[in-house]
Amino acid sequence: MGLFDFIKSQFIEVIEWTDDSSNVMVYRFPVQNKEIKMGAQLTVRESQMAVFVDEGQLTDIFSPGKYTLDTQNLPLLTRLKAWKYGFNSPFKSEVYFINTKQFTNCKWGTTNPVMMRDAEFGMLRLRMFGTYSFKVADPAVFLREVFGTAALFTVDGITGQLKSKIVSGVSDLLAEAAIPALDLASKYDEIAGLTKNKLDAAFAQLGLTLSSLVLENISLPEEVEKVLDKRTSMGIIGDNLNQYTRYQAAEAIGDAARNPGGAAGAGVGLGAGLGIGNLFAEAFSADSTRQKSSPSGAPGQNQQPAQSQPVQNQQSEHSQEPGKIKCGSCGAMLAPQAKFCAECGTKAGPVTIKCAGCGNELPGGSKFCPECGQKQ
Repeated sequence: MGLFDFIKSQFIEVIEWTDDSSNVMVYRFPVQNKEIKMGAQLTVRESQMAVFVDEGQLTDIFSPGKYTLDTQNLPLLTRLKAWKYGFNSPFKSEVYFINTKQFTNCKWGTTNPVMMRDAEFGMLRLRMFGTYSFKVADPAVFLREVFGTAALFTVDGITGQLKSKIVSGVSDLLAEAAIPALDLASKYDEIAGLTKNKLDAAFAQLGLTLSSLVLENISLPEEVEKVLDKRTSMGIIGDNLNQYTRYQAAEAIGDAARNPGGAAGAGVGLGAGLGIGNLFAEAFSADSTRQKSSPSGAPGQNQQPAQSQPVQNQQSEHSQEPGKIKCGSCGAMLAPQAKFCAECGTKAGPVTIKCAGCGNELPGGSKFCPECGQKQ
């Protein structure tokens, strides 16, 4: 190869970049100490911008199109080099291709839970995640603030910083909005839209624009989710202390049935039995109160027939109650105004019998008739 061919090989005549990747944001054209020939062809494709940098200083920016490089298309570089019109000597300059397409489906999420204050649950730890898309809006600012003079710059070099900005923006917005935790699911779109507007200025400082922001989920701590699941299960019967106790007792019975053996199962079964016994007593007491409060003479709804107790229990229960009379037949304690015994049906008051000899009425329990002397 002759000297002329060697010199000719050092001149660049075509400058272009064919992007075959999906995550490259900046590509430096491989000059490698070669000089660009005045009159060379520059091709900038759609979703690209070409930036010329001379001795570390940004000079000219080219939008999509095909250009013939000369002093008219390189005004700033011509002024810096003090070129005169018609100067055709080769020159050295770095050329950076900026990818201006949207970089989509970028993930963001909280690395650690974010502390929030809720009016109903108190302090909560929330986790959030979603997706976003962005693109380069100002190549000059992006070159100065982000990638500098690197030969290759990918999305991975900037997403960490962008994720931090998004998480900070969403957390700050939720704290200011004070949205109840149970209403967050209905506000995803509103939260994402307000956060995007809030972050536009921060992205512009990097020469970027936040094209879209999607909030996919805000999750509550596991312990809070368990409480919400129980509250949902109780939703069909209401939400008060008595009903919650019944629900817990029913859950304990299920646990005891699933664990019939062992001390733990016995303890659960015993606790469940005591709880159910108390619940039944409360239920019967409530039914009795409703029966007493129902109007007299009206057919009582939800009324249950009175449960008769053994005579001995009733006697011991009422023996010490003042103002009551004793049935002469069965010994049951009756109200003073009672005409018949509620237990045996006999007439209230002293019991009388007829003499077997003369038919005279005698007090109950008499052994002889005072009229005829007949033994009874």
